Order: sequence, then structure tokens, then C-alpha cells
Amino acid sequence: MNEVMTNLNLAAAIPELIMAIGGMLLLMVGVFGDEKVTGRVTLLTAFLLVVTLIATLAGPGKATAFNGMFLVDSYGRFMKSLVLIGSLSAVAMSGPYMKREGLERFEYPVLIVFAALGMMMMISAGSLLSLYVGLELQSLSLYVLAAFARDQERSTEAGLKYFVLGALSSGMLLYGISLIYGFTGTVEFSGIADILGASEAGASLGLLVGIVFLVAGLAFKVSAVPFHMWTPDVYEGAPTPVTAFFAIAPKIAAMALFLRVILTAFNGVADDWQQLIIFISVGSMILGAFAALVQSNIKRLMAYSSIGHVGYALIGLAAGTQAGVQAVLVYMAIYLTMTVGAFAAILRMRGPDGMVEDIDDLAGLARTRPMLALALGIFMFSLAGIPLLAGFFGKWYIFVAAVKADLVPLAIIGLVTSVVGAVYYLRIVKVMYFDEPVASFEKPEGRLLSVVMTVTAALNSPLSFVLIYPLAAAAGIAAASLVS
Repeated sequence: MNEVMTNLNLAAAIPELIMAIGGMLLLMVGVFGDEKVTGRVTLLTAFLLVVTLIATLAGPGKATAFNGMFLVDSYGRFMKSLVLIGSLSAVAMSGPYMKREGLERFEYPVLIVFAALGMMMMISAGSLLSLYVGLELQSLSLYVLAAFARDQERSTEAGLKYFVLGALSSGMLLYGISLIYGFTGTVEFSGIADILGASEAGASLGLLVGIVFLVAGLAFKVSAVPFHMWTPDVYEGAPTPVTAFFAIAPKIAAMALFLRVILTAFNGVADDWQQLIIFISVGSMILGAFAALVQSNIKRLMAYSSIGHVGYALIGLAAGTQAGVQAVLVYMAIYLTMTVGAFAAILRMRGPDGMVEDIDDLAGLARTRPMLALALGIFMFSLAGIPLLAGFFGKWYIFVAAVKADLVPLAIIGLVTSVVGAVYYLRIVKVMYFDEPVASFEKPEGRLLSVVMTVTAALNSPLSFVLIYPLAAAAGIAAASLVS
């Protein structure tokens, strides 16, 4: 019987085992390979991510492992799939850039594998300890990736800032975990939920302080206000493919973890944490909308844009309902396509003097590179939430969930900040289509980059209307497994 249980436990974690073993093998291949090993490691990384994605989708419907510290359900499967797709996109987009900039080293795809492994562990965390282990495995890889261009001052500065602030947030998270354990006597989500459900007095003051520190640590990982300070500098300083990865997979994984820990362990004291989430959401939406208005660097603009989008996603968490969770899942899936596509377009913009990051240098792009301008225009319109594009449907589901949860003022704030945020997205379209050309662009390299941009542009076009309902149905099934 014990042997059968062990097999069941291992079966629940097969995708993670594939990633861990595959990552170690890739590391050995890279260490003992020749000078051409980077290309092979990159191809093998892509294959590993695809195999892990298939194993994730084919996994058991619902299972637990390691005495409840590791959970497998439809919710985890949905979010892990987004993380793996985002990681695969980052690998696919990085090749030409890394080669041109002299950064083509086998460590890059290996670090992405281990970061993705940490994200998968985070998403399946069933206790505060497994949560922390997964979070730190992800973070350690991301610290190195941020400073991957170690000969460039901006990149090393980005890595150092991210490391110092990340260590601070980890300390806050651990302090919160210690307080929660001290006042509940357990670190398992189910155990905490049972204790809070049986208590007629609600959460004690010490436990509430622990929840505040826990939320603060998680808010740093999703770059929500007021723990967003690292985001613009790291996004600008890191190599552009690394910035794309930062904006996609870690954000989705941290949001998935945020939802699971709050709604699973602390759903019994929703009134106590809801106001905190609302404050973070409102702050993120307002800062993301207004701070981006004055940005001239497109990577910094995307950083503030990501902060704003986190604020919209947190509206669904504040609702605390199954509809709210479904809305967040739909939003994050659409956010994945918008962000991947936008960075694929940014990576295709290269002038004689290097990568073009200044928004004013995009002037007249519609005349010199019409298809690139069209794709980037679609992504900007979608990020702004223009009707009939994918981004509109993401915000629609979020605002509807807020209204159903009697959070009408929060939905109104989200609507207003969306209008403000549309200004800086439309400014990019205006520069591309109505300003006189000021810069010439080199012929783009890399077919994979073109494929990624084309596919994501199609997914964000009015054709997304056909796909939104299957996506919403899948997100509904995933949400039901988390909030029943």
C-alpha cells in the first residue's frame, strides 16, 4: 500500500521531475560540449518545454503529493501551461538577439528551465514551505538572467537591484510565514483554512500581521504597488529577451500563487485581506496608467504597463469568487499573448547603431516597415482594451466579476485608468503612422521571431472573438477546482 501511494505521489509530480532531470542533463551537455553547444542546448530546451507541457496536460485530474505540500488540479494545469508557453516563447525569441549581442551562451536556456521549474512548483504549492522553495528557485535563476549581459553596466545594475530588493521581499515573506505558523500551528494551506474556519473570533492580530507580510512578499513578485520599484529599472537594463521573459512567465506564476494561497488558506478571513488587495490593485492601476505617460523608452513603458495590468488582474482576486478567478485566468492568458507579441515586435526593431528602444525613433515605421507597424499597432490597441481585440475581452471579464461581487467602485477606477492608459498606447500608434520617418531599420533576422509575432498578432486581432469562449470555458473549469 505504501509503495502504491509513493507511485501516486511521484505520478503527480511527473512534469516537474521531467523539468528537473532535463535541466540537469542540459547543464551537463553545456559544460562538456564544444563551442557549438549553445544551439543544441537551446533546441533541447525547447523540446524539453514541449514535452513538459504535454505531460502537464496529460496529468491526473486531481492529486496530492508529499503529504499535501504539492497539489495537482485543473487550476494548476491551466496556469502551468501558460508558464510553459511563455517560457517557450522567450527561448524562441532570444536566438538572433543573443547572437548579435555576443550573449549566446548555453547557460541562458538552462536558467530559463530552472526558473520555469520553480514557477511550476509555486503554482502547485500546498504549504507555505513548498511555496517558498519554489519561489526561491525561480528567483535565483531570475537574478542571474537580469545581469546576463555582465559586461554592460545597465544589465549588472539591473541584476544587483533585483537581487537586493528580491532578498528584502523574501525576508518579508519568511517573516510573514513564521507569524502565520506561530499563530496557527501549521504551514499547510488546508490546515490553516480549517483552523480559521473553526475559529469564531476570526483571525488574531498577529495572524493578520503575518498575512500582511505574506501579501507584501507576493506583491513584490507580481510587481504590484507599492512594491513595484524594481520593475522599470530591471526591465530597461536587462537584455530585451530577458525583459520579455520577466514580463511573461514569472508574472503569471506569481499571480497563480497569489490566488492559490489567499483563496485556499485564508478564504475564511476574506474581509480582512480584501481591503489590502483592493488598495494594491487601485495603486497599481493608477501608477501604471499615469507613470507610463511620461516614458520615452519603450521597455520602461512596458514595465509600467505590466504594473497596471497586474492591478487589473488583482481585481479578480479582490472579488474572491469563482467568477473572479475565472476572469483572472482569462486575463492572464490574454496578457501572455499581448506581451509576447509586443516584445517580439520590439526585438525586430534594430537600427544601424543597435536596438531601437526610444519611442520617438519609431516615427514613420508604417512607411518603412508596414507589417511590423501593423503588428505592433494591434498589440498596442489590445493592451489598451480596444473593443473586439483580445485585451478588451480580458478587461470585460474582470470588470463583470467585480460588479457581481459588489465592487462597483473598483470596476469604475479600472475603467477610468484604462482610458488614461490608452493614451500612451495610442501615442505609439500615432508616432508610427503619422510622424515623419527619422530612423532606418535593418532587415530583421530570425524566422521564429516572425512566426511568434504573426501568431500572437492573429490571436489579438478581431479573430480572438472566436477563441474567447473556449478559453473562458477552460478557465471556468480551472477556477472551479480552486474555488468550489
